[in-house]
Amino acid sequence: MAHIIDLKTFKDSRGILTVLDRVVDFEIKRLFYIYAVDDSDRGGHRHHNTHQAAICIQGSCKITNNDNTKVELFNLDSPEKCLILEPQDWHIMHDFSPNAILLVLASTAFDPKDYIYEPYENSL
Repeated sequence: MAHIIDLKTFKDSRGILTVLDRVVDFEIKRLFYIYAVDDSDRGGHRHHNTHQAAICIQGSCKITNNDNTKVELFNLDSPEKCLILEPQDWHIMHDFSPNAILLVLASTAFDPKDYIYEPYENSL
C-alpha cells in the first residue's frame, strides 16, 4: 500500500540537509529523475516486482495511486516527503510544477517485462 514517510531533515543557518539513509527497506538497484514535464501525465502502470520511493526534490507534483482496494492522491510538495510505492500500486504522476524534479529510487534494474500498463477494473 502506498504511503508517505517523512525524511529526516536538519535545518540551520547554513541550509537544509535531508537524509536518505535507511529510508527504504529494499536494495536500491536504479535511480532516475523526471523533470521538464509539460502538462502530460507520467507513469500509468504498476509492476510485477519493483518497489519504488518517489521524492520531489524540487517543485511539486501529484501522484494518484490505485492499489486495487482504494484510490489515493498524494501531493509531493516538499523534498522532506517520500512516497513509497509497492509493486501492486498502479500510479499516475501529474500536475508537475514548471521547476519540478521527481527523484525515484527503485528496487530493480529496468526491465520492460516488469511493467503492467492495464489499470485495475476500478481504474483511475
